[in-house]
Amino acid sequence: MQSKVTSIINHMMAKDLFSQWLGIERLEEREGFCKLKMTVRPEMCNGFAIAHGGITYSFADSALAFASNSHGRQAVSIETSISHIKPLYAGDIIIATAFEKNVSIRIGIYEVRIEKENGDLVALFKGTVFRKDKEWDA
Repeated sequence: MQSKVTSIINHMMAKDLFSQWLGIERLEEREGFCKLKMTVRPEMCNGFAIAHGGITYSFADSALAFASNSHGRQAVSIETSISHIKPLYAGDIIIATAFEKNVSIRIGIYEVRIEKENGDLVALFKGTVFRKDKEWDA
């Protein structure tokens, strides 16, 4: 039997066509935590032949969404930011790890680390979410 967390993320992922387009692979998920993997594809790169900043941003945002909704209450981002540290190129495999820093009845604060497979840090993302009254029925 799958966990409540897995059921919620399965439900979210089924309707999340953008995360599907990114090619996200789920590695680990539990309450307040999510670890994802993806490969940077050529069509994700900009005119400098490096990954468009929106790719790492979107990847981190997906990790934030899954981690922040994992408690069973629906959560939506209200403020996010990213620091790009190193460039990424087509073929790079990256890992997003979302950690819950603080959670209250209405607000959750998360940090997402984006790293290459070898552990090199390429981006840091911070996200604040609003936790709705609505529960997931997944």
